[in-house]
Amino acid sequence: MPSLCRDCFTQAEDHRRRCAACGSGRVASHPELFTLAIAHVDCDAFFASVEKRDRPELASRPVIVGGGQRGVVSAACYVARTRGVKSAMPMFKALKACPDAVVIKPDFTKYVAASRHVRALMEALTPLVQAMSIDEAVLDLSGTEALHGAPPAVALARFARRVEQEVGVTISVGLAPNRLLAKIAVERDKPRGLACIGAAEAAGLLAPEPVTILPGVGPAFAAKLAGMGFSTLGQLQSLEPREALRRFGEEGPLLVARARGEDSRPVRPERDTKSISAETTFDRDLSRPAEMEPILWRLCEKLARRLAEKGYAAGGVVLKLKTSRFALRTRHARLAGPSIVPETLYAAVLPLLAREADGTAFRLIGIGAQPLVEGKGADQGDLADPEAPRRAARWAAMEALRTRFGDGAVRAGRSLAGRREGY
Repeated sequence: MPSLCRDCFTQAEDHRRRCAACGSGRVASHPELFTLAIAHVDCDAFFASVEKRDRPELASRPVIVGGGQRGVVSAACYVARTRGVKSAMPMFKALKACPDAVVIKPDFTKYVAASRHVRALMEALTPLVQAMSIDEAVLDLSGTEALHGAPPAVALARFARRVEQEVGVTISVGLAPNRLLAKIAVERDKPRGLACIGAAEAAGLLAPEPVTILPGVGPAFAAKLAGMGFSTLGQLQSLEPREALRRFGEEGPLLVARARGEDSRPVRPERDTKSISAETTFDRDLSRPAEMEPILWRLCEKLARRLAEKGYAAGGVVLKLKTSRFALRTRHARLAGPSIVPETLYAAVLPLLAREADGTAFRLIGIGAQPLVEGKGADQGDLADPEAPRRAARWAAMEALRTRFGDGAVRAGRSLAGRREGY
């Protein structure tokens, strides 16, 4: 069975517990190790790893990256994870599970810089890099063996070392014949892992796994499947395509194929942006519109900037509210025309807030753009809204002043109230 030392990169044709050349125990072995070419790369506890990189004294301490007592966990290091802390966990629960954790507010400027460095190293391996989030991506290294003078597994092991040396964080790699299996593989060996799943073993390996191991199968869908007698992937694998279509509709055959480890999706360097939004958690529950409106305005400004940065405009807006009991409410409104101007976004979302502000206490508010449309034709105006170009010009002038003199150079009056409430 082929093997690879991930420390000195020595290759061997037989399975070994330790490297014969350097004695390292970090040896990867798999029958298809040197033929697999689709990789899922995931930075280990990324935000927390960046913070530990910059503060070495925290190396052995449990670190949580997130907001205040009312916020949620953005990331937790592996020390904190052993205590039961998980991403997206309410902060009060995280601190109850790990009271001695060091809590650090997110610094996205640092994280974006580190992410871009990792991305540059990925693109030195192959042009086929599809970013999945700030800390993970999928790569297709097919046909790169001549370029690197080594199989993809070896190139990835060298890449992992470069990331540690140059960026100061660790990564885990899943290697497989397709994207789905690579994603499942990377979860099997963290941190600093290199795990493989081959085509020949995929169906048998997945059969005993719960349906929730498939990306996109959340608790609600899993409960529905369980009610129909399907709790493991093996149970889904037994279905013929016609039966899968009858039971689950048009997506049924695809679901069964994924349960067998089949996935024909290519790696696309440019992933379509599906949504752009901005949200914040209040320092205390709010119920009065007058308290929430200034915060909502500032979120509209943030959303407008994000749309402009990505070259999109909003064809409609979505209001997101989370109650004190964590119940989620979303409300949608279409715009008369595509826009990237906060005034237009705010005017559309404000009536939605007025209807929901019925005395309920809310802990979170957010606004999103839906649908996203091409930004070039935004805010052109028409007979129904002739002022749109003027609003766009005012916003552009304000942004120009901020770029030159700083964010505090000019502000809309409605943004000045309620600045203590979580934003």
